[in-house]
Amino acid sequence: MQMLYQSSPEAATKFLKFVNASPTPFHAVSNAAARLEKAGFQKIREKDEWEKNIRGGGKYYFTRNQAALVAFTLPQKWQHGAGVSIVATHVDSPNLRVRPISKRSKAGYLQVGVETYGGGIWHSWLDRDLSIAGRVVVADKAGGTFKSKLIKIDRPLLRIPTLAIHLDRNVNDNFKFNQETEFVPILGLIESELNNSKDDSDSDDEKKPKRAPTKVASSIQTNHHPALLSLLAGELSIAPEEIHDFELSLYDTQPATLGGINNEFIFSPRMDNLVSSFCAVEAIAESVTSQSFPSIEGNVNCIALFNHEEIGSVSTSGAESSLIPSLLNRLSPTPSSFAQSISHSFLISADMGHAVHPNYTSKHEDKHKPVMNGGIIIKTNAKQRYASDAITTFIVKQLVERKGGKVQEFEVRNDMPCGSTVGPMLSKIGIRTVDVGGALLSMHSIRETAGSHDVQNAIDLFSSLFEGFAALDKGLTVD
Repeated sequence: MQMLYQSSPEAATKFLKFVNASPTPFHAVSNAAARLEKAGFQKIREKDEWEKNIRGGGKYYFTRNQAALVAFTLPQKWQHGAGVSIVATHVDSPNLRVRPISKRSKAGYLQVGVETYGGGIWHSWLDRDLSIAGRVVVADKAGGTFKSKLIKIDRPLLRIPTLAIHLDRNVNDNFKFNQETEFVPILGLIESELNNSKDDSDSDDEKKPKRAPTKVASSIQTNHHPALLSLLAGELSIAPEEIHDFELSLYDTQPATLGGINNEFIFSPRMDNLVSSFCAVEAIAESVTSQSFPSIEGNVNCIALFNHEEIGSVSTSGAESSLIPSLLNRLSPTPSSFAQSISHSFLISADMGHAVHPNYTSKHEDKHKPVMNGGIIIKTNAKQRYASDAITTFIVKQLVERKGGKVQEFEVRNDMPCGSTVGPMLSKIGIRTVDVGGALLSMHSIRETAGSHDVQNAIDLFSSLFEGFAALDKGLTVD
């Protein structure tokens, strides 16, 4: 990888490895945890009384439901009431989820039923080489115990073919498709059914209701094609009967890569928002190996990687969960110290932003047109779809300036709706919050485009937050 991109930003090439290994939130969290442990972070568990054992100078992280991660470092002279400097991101992206009963067959094809997740540009999933990844609940061979294991099939398995132009002459004028009936992936062929008119009990061609076979409640064997279950079992070196449940998503097998005449771009899936998540992990991991780490004073430094942002963040692992309030309360357990901690805290909500598109420049407000590799985007919205205000944007500009970076401003047009992030919902806790991001084209497509230099730009901002926020805040008077 390094030899292939010798003249390219090192941070961008590291990101390629991370995103290619992270087709689902579960994998992203697992890879983030591995990076943190390599940097010396200690895993703690929410169900334990970890607050009794943490010490100044310590490095800790915990996960929730394999789908969210919180990591934090304590200053040497840490005490209750200290503020928390947080970088908040999300690890989910629009995708296709395998249904609880996915078994489909039609016209001689094995198909897999899927449900759309998030607001994807769904036509970009057509004619792509797709595979499956996620987590599987398996039984221990000794019996009586179960475990959730990650799985990633590293070869093309599925495809959602478009209809030939000869059968849809108006496709280039008005292309639409039904997401329920015309968006079902093909897994393979049923050889015995080709040119065979016999009924098949699993075929969608059969309209007569079928009596469901008797099965135990915990078995999923009849819900999915045996070929699919056998494939999953083979990957995990278990028997199909040992699979008791799963959460699986489809992903594009084409690897992320650098592109452009000077490798100034990244072409990749899931950059919204794995770029921000990767940069947050790198920044806090690098902070503990810097010479200044033992002397850092003031705030606890923290990153929070949430799930389910693309569908509203309302879940046990989303930004509207108890993850951040619980952390703050356990670090500052009395009402007084909790309130003090919030007043000293600062949160950067990091989510990708919209780069100006050369073919659609009118979609941006005339004076707010961010470009790739042009520096950190500060997002503002008068209706508070973004949480930025004059104080928090001032702080971010100061932090960026300390690293010699640049900032760009983004505000949506008055005649267009504005998206949102985890920022506004987390700001309800009372923490000062700013919304920032990197410039991105084709957001929510199966393949997005970002600037290769913007990876380091984000790492620099987050590093500046961890190194210098507390001192900057001491010199700022508001209330």
